[in-house]
Amino acid sequence: MLAEVFVTLFVIMDPPGTVPIFLGLTGAMTGRQRARAARQAILVAFGVIVTFALFGQQLLAYMHVSLPALQASGGLLLLLVAMELLTGKMEEPDMGGSRGVNVALVPLGTPLLAGPGAIVATMVFVQRAEEPAHWVSIAVGVLAVHVCLFLSMRFANVIHRVLKESGTILVSRIAGLLLAAIAVQLVADAVRAFVEGG
Repeated sequence: MLAEVFVTLFVIMDPPGTVPIFLGLTGAMTGRQRARAARQAILVAFGVIVTFALFGQQLLAYMHVSLPALQASGGLLLLLVAMELLTGKMEEPDMGGSRGVNVALVPLGTPLLAGPGAIVATMVFVQRAEEPAHWVSIAVGVLAVHVCLFLSMRFANVIHRVLKESGTILVSRIAGLLLAAIAVQLVADAVRAFVEGG
């Protein structure tokens, strides 16, 4: 089960694919600020995944929120971020200040890393867990994927030094386009789930 959990979450959370988006969101930060943003994003993502793994079903049931609704809201939030990347608003000077923390929390920590797909996948694995070994496999798999995510974002500093400022701006535009496509796909999947469920 460990391999299944790791591979599934690795594909969904996509550590290599987060590098250009991370660069686009943190392009105006210094190397130290970028490293801090990476740590904060990983901690937030890990906290969200663990919280939903333990209490997700009860929380959604209590709030009368369906999984497709969660997925659609995450998609819309990512679409707003993608628009800011495409229009260059993410490159404003105050990114290195107070907004740096916000970027690490939202959208990096969630819904980019700990998005609807990763949350739902983890909740499904938890529902299937029938013995302590399964719980250990889920915990180790989730932790291993987050380590991969952290290493990917730490490696982004090296990429930033190679690309320089103009290269980072180009990457941020491409990342915005990719992020917009991911967001639209999330919303489309949610709408399909609503239609099929209705």
